[in-house]
Amino acid sequence: MLSKRAKYAIKALLYLQKNRDAMPISAKTISQEERIPYKFLENILRELRQNKLISSERGAEGGYKFLKDPELITVADVMRIVDGPIALIPCVSENFYEKCIECTDESTCHIRKLFNELRNEMLPILNENIVGLSQK
Repeated sequence: MLSKRAKYAIKALLYLQKNRDAMPISAKTISQEERIPYKFLENILRELRQNKLISSERGAEGGYKFLKDPELITVADVMRIVDGPIALIPCVSENFYEKCIECTDESTCHIRKLFNELRNEMLPILNENIVGLSQK
């Protein structure tokens, strides 16, 4: 299940994308317009800033803007930054692989095959960039 943190991160980036001409945009504005709790949003924006997707400017006219080109930011990138692995079980994760303790043979594990297929079907959709998602 998609966490609220990931959902709010995606919503915040979509808001920035839709309002690119008005950037920088304050966290307060994003919070109000997207109905995201302000303190929760501040933490999410800090994490996106630390991962160099966005930058912030201080002051009365300050706020957030893209540091990285939004055409290069995918939903999968955001999910991994905020929540970690996308795969539902660790033995099929591309970036956070871990062998399952109870598994004796990954090549014959039916659960692994099922969740690997699911991940492979899901990733092309999640690899869509923020710009494309904002146009849907």
